[in-house]
Amino acid sequence: ATKTTLTVLSTAAIRPLRVLRADALIRPSDSGPRVFILNKLIASPATTHCFPRTPLDLGFELHDTVSRMARLGPLFLLSLSVALAAYMFSPTLRSLFTTVTTIPTNRTSRHTDPSMMKKPRMPVYFFSHGGPDVMYNKAHPVYPTLQHIGAEITSLQPTAVLVFSAHWQSRTPSSILVNSALSSPLIYDFSGFPLHYYSALYPNVGSPSLANRVCALLTSHNITCDQTERGLDHGVWAGFHVAFHPETNPLSVPLVQVSLFRSEDPDAHYHLGHAVSALRDEGVVIIGAGMSVHNLYHMDSGPESLPYAVSFDDALKEAVESKVDERQENMAQLCRRPDAKQAHPWMDHLMPVHVAVGAAGDDIGKQLWTMKEGSFAWAQYRFGSVPKS
Repeated sequence: ATKTTLTVLSTAAIRPLRVLRADALIRPSDSGPRVFILNKLIASPATTHCFPRTPLDLGFELHDTVSRMARLGPLFLLSLSVALAAYMFSPTLRSLFTTVTTIPTNRTSRHTDPSMMKKPRMPVYFFSHGGPDVMYNKAHPVYPTLQHIGAEITSLQPTAVLVFSAHWQSRTPSSILVNSALSSPLIYDFSGFPLHYYSALYPNVGSPSLANRVCALLTSHNITCDQTERGLDHGVWAGFHVAFHPETNPLSVPLVQVSLFRSEDPDAHYHLGHAVSALRDEGVVIIGAGMSVHNLYHMDSGPESLPYAVSFDDALKEAVESKVDERQENMAQLCRRPDAKQAHPWMDHLMPVHVAVGAAGDDIGKQLWTMKEGSFAWAQYRFGSVPKS
């Protein structure tokens, strides 16, 4: 209920009155002096202002309500008469009612309709997420980098996070799946790691309503969308465990994962990101999770950066940070580079950055950090500015 404070007149003094509902005409107090509420003198649920009423207005309203109060006894009627007389003949007291007054409210809601709130536009991010070992290897330079980016995101107080991971492709090249589970278990989609990696936990809360919203947006952009219930793959939970550590920087908002297309079409994934970009104005942070360079065939080549890792990571930076009206074409050209299939034998880890670019719209991209390491590169990107608090 909306709690407000309003001033009314009694025979003894001016007393505070708790207004419980704007459509309540008269409500006796449970204890103490009996008090009354004048219809239309109090604030409605949609406003925090009390508009002035003329003496004639108040007289008509009192006339309508006095008969209802007769059962409250002669003492109340006497108090009411004295109050009305004092109001009519005292300019000072009359000003208490006729002055437009702001009424402080104490209304809070955990489920405020986003359409009723003006949220700053959220930036878009691309994470190079690494393998499941990233959450255990605190000595790796990417660890504090992800921590820093995660702290930046939680400081924005988003309403939710929408993530596109390299490790989930839909059933077809033209359809998308959205995870609508209320809470998702973890998928341990890797092999050859220590046993305790397969018992890792990452607490999370989903949002069926956001999943519905995503599907509605995709459908409006002629993208076939179905909802399903699925676990979170390590492309999400491994990097998120570092960026949004459950104890030191918990992600206390819903997390919804969306698939990629079952294709390596950069333009299709660009349009996928564009289709959900409106969510940014509803407080949703969109994250693509992949790797800027990802070649598992050469992962045992040693820590020295392979030539294609250097050249492709640099080319990706140039494309992401290019002029907005040229960026989509520059991003598509990446997939046709001579070194593209070395940097990404499968393009699944590159497609999330195309989604991020599409969601960015006219916002510029900026590389936050990168590191070339053997057959991998760890570039992290942000699109758009960080709203000022």
